[in-house]
Amino acid sequence: MENIAIIDAGPLIALFDKSDKYHQKTKCRLGGYRQSVHGKLVATWPIIAEAAYILKAHVHLEAQLDFLKWINLGGVEIFDLTKEHLSRIIELQKKYSDIPMDFADATLLITAETLNISKVFSIDKDFFIYRILGKRHLENLMR
Repeated sequence: MENIAIIDAGPLIALFDKSDKYHQKTKCRLGGYRQSVHGKLVATWPIIAEAAYILKAHVHLEAQLDFLKWINLGGVEIFDLTKEHLSRIIELQKKYSDIPMDFADATLLITAETLNISKVFSIDKDFFIYRILGKRHLENLMR
C-alpha cells in the first residue's frame, strides 16, 4: 500500500519561505516522510493557488517560481476536483461553519475521502477537528 498524505498550504509556504517559523520543521518532516516511507504528497489546485499567492505577495516572486518548479518536477501530485465534488464541499463547509472551514480545506477533505487518505501535513489545528466521512480524523504528520 502506498503512503500518501494530503498537504495543506501552510507547510508548502513554509517549505519555500526560509524566514517562516515552520521552515526547518517542515523541511525535516517532509524529507523524513518522503525518504523513510517513500511517501507521496497530494494537494488540490485551491491549495496550490493559496500557497503561490502568499509566496509571491509576502515572500518574493522567486519563492513562488521555485514552488511552481518543484510541483512541475513532481514534488506534489494534484487531485483534480470535478463539479460532482461541489455538493460535498458545500456540505462540509456547512458542517464546519463554526470553525470555519475554508474552501481549500474542504477540497483537501474531499481528496482524503476520495483517495482513502488518512494522513495530512498541516500547521492548522482545524485538522484535529475535521473528520473523514464524519468518522475518522486525519493523522497530522506535522504534530
